[in-house]
Amino acid sequence: MRVIGLCRFSYPAIGGFKRMHDTIEEREAYLYTPERLDLRFRHFEALTLPSIAAQKDKRFTFLVVTGERMPKTYWDRLNDICAPVPEVKVVTAPPAKHRTAMQNVIKAELGEDQTESLQFRLDDDDAVGTNFIRGIRRTARLVWKLRADWQNLVIEYSSGYSVKLTPDGILAKDIQGQFLACGLTVLFRPQDKKTVMNFAHHKLHHTMPTIIDPTTPMYLRAIHDDNDSRARGKDTGLRPLTDEDRAFFKARFNVDETAVQAAFSSLSALRDKV
Repeated sequence: MRVIGLCRFSYPAIGGFKRMHDTIEEREAYLYTPERLDLRFRHFEALTLPSIAAQKDKRFTFLVVTGERMPKTYWDRLNDICAPVPEVKVVTAPPAKHRTAMQNVIKAELGEDQTESLQFRLDDDDAVGTNFIRGIRRTARLVWKLRADWQNLVIEYSSGYSVKLTPDGILAKDIQGQFLACGLTVLFRPQDKKTVMNFAHHKLHHTMPTIIDPTTPMYLRAIHDDNDSRARGKDTGLRPLTDEDRAFFKARFNVDETAVQAAFSSLSALRDKV
């Protein structure tokens, strides 16, 4: 069974954003603004990449998809930070309709596609638990009799945290999500023409059998000013981490509050100079 994750990193899709632009050039100008990219990189480096690097089951591929015209400075930075993680593959794609472009990237990775695959998506400012890959593999294996006649299966972890990264550290609150992109995976049969990116994640349960674990915290979902989705919610109810929380975040997600403080203090200092 293959496990493939996909992360869009400032990919200039045609559609797929709440913020609309009239041309690809305008979309790229927005995506590649230095201030925006600095914010995206700091979230990716503090949340997404550490959680992927620390997966307890290493049998997966994590595709980081960006545009062909990303400025070289940032292209080099993206490759440099991803290089130490063998499971991460940085790929480029030309501008195209969002779902079609991401479908093509996943299908290219699947190749001849002779086995079942578990596919998941993760935004570049979110994290998953370090036992996420292990957990979805185990669940798919345990329910094989139940799913024998199903074309697809959704496995969702609905419990996680909203987080805000600041120079002072991490603010957080526990949440129960409803089919959030960061907490689920979809099983596909060999040769299926569609991928996880062909479906609206919040509507998967309308068409596919679903197994939900509401008790195991499995994701961190960031809140900040550059969130494209309004569904991210407000930052009300967030609280500083306790010592117990810090230890839990490190053990569960490989997210270190000290690293967050350093990254976002330097970002704040950089913005003060501008």
